[in-house]
Amino acid sequence: MILTDEKLARLLEPSLRRILIVEPVAASARLLSELLKGVSAHDVHIVQTGVQALAACGQVEPQIIFTEVGGPALEGLEFVRALRRSILPCREAPVIVVTAQATAAAIVAARNAGVHEFLRKPFAARDLNRRLEAALLHPRDWIEAVGYVGPDRRRFNSADYAGPRKRRADQAPATPAARLDQALKIAMSAIAALETDPAQALRSLQVQTSELKALAAATADAKLAAAAGKLQAALAGASVEAGLSRPAIEAGAAGLWVFVVPELIPAAKAVA
Repeated sequence: MILTDEKLARLLEPSLRRILIVEPVAASARLLSELLKGVSAHDVHIVQTGVQALAACGQVEPQIIFTEVGGPALEGLEFVRALRRSILPCREAPVIVVTAQATAAAIVAARNAGVHEFLRKPFAARDLNRRLEAALLHPRDWIEAVGYVGPDRRRFNSADYAGPRKRRADQAPATPAARLDQALKIAMSAIAALETDPAQALRSLQVQTSELKALAAATADAKLAAAAGKLQAALAGASVEAGLSRPAIEAGAAGLWVFVVPELIPAAKAVA
């Protein structure tokens, strides 16, 4: 369905009440701010550096963030990665990269940093509207892994993205079986990273446990529910500060590996 500008503005308005623009060039920031006000944007905050951006995220809790890739004291994708791995309430907020550096490599790098959309400079209001619609009205699953934190990259829908887009996963949400495989694979990687990246590994395991319990409930799989419950019990009260016991967590996860698809069995055995 093609939305009129007026209807799109009404749909977007609830998600445009707090906006953060990270842009070292004042004129570019002002232009973007004015265009956003044309689609019902309210409180727009502008900063110039990555350090300022993280501080603003804690103070403003933006609903959507726009960032340049580079500039004086700004590495936009490093800011995005830091935000995604933070404990800030807005860590899952949609991020749109706005840059003239629209090479294939730049687009893929933005996608892999946890960005939702990519907006090429110079752009018109209709281009901005398309990115806002994609980021805010067509949400994607959130991936909480160790090496990657952000929206599901398999459904990256920026019109500027030149990578593969024709897989079934690009067009529709994953099936329960695919979600199960993904959750188990991420859980394996997280257990393997307990010593090297304990904070993100623990958070990833907690999220995957919730996903596994939800899948067990949705498919009425009592065996999966019991196995996920054991991992949940092993994670109960676990914290980086208190020290994580990898043997205890591995023991708690052991019952899950019977659900691993054949291709993942070597990795499961390595973890178990």
